[in-house]
Amino acid sequence: MFIFTTKFNKSRVIAVLLALAMIIAVIVILTSGNDGNSVTAGNLSVKSNEDRVKFLQGYGWEVNEVPIEQQDVIIPQTFSQVYAEYNSLQESQGFDLTEYAGLEATRYTYEVLNYPGVDSQVVADIIVCKNKVIAGDIQCISLDGFMSGLSFPK
Repeated sequence: MFIFTTKFNKSRVIAVLLALAMIIAVIVILTSGNDGNSVTAGNLSVKSNEDRVKFLQGYGWEVNEVPIEQQDVIIPQTFSQVYAEYNSLQESQGFDLTEYAGLEATRYTYEVLNYPGVDSQVVADIIVCKNKVIAGDIQCISLDGFMSGLSFPK
């Protein structure tokens, strides 16, 4: 017969339980997938059109599920002034195109159906490289149009 005895120190038991709770919380956070309700730049794998639409929905956008354009692009090695400004917009939302300089990517353009207060056509562009969103923007296609980040306007 084997007998095991130990003396419990209440503060040590509490410390161990807290440490285990923290470890479990970290594991849950790291292993939880993106459910479309929270979006973090560059952390969502988008292998299909459905994934890309869910990505945009995660920002609150309702889009036509069929992209109106799909175009292969090459991220330039050296950014022009316009591209540098576009990258500044991307950096403000957690993306950085300089990491992808010289690589081929695909730009998907979707019609936005729920941009508040705008009568002109609005589109959402996302740029995908190796099944990862590396940039995105919302644009109004009109003479007095605009371009903004992916966040839904308040």
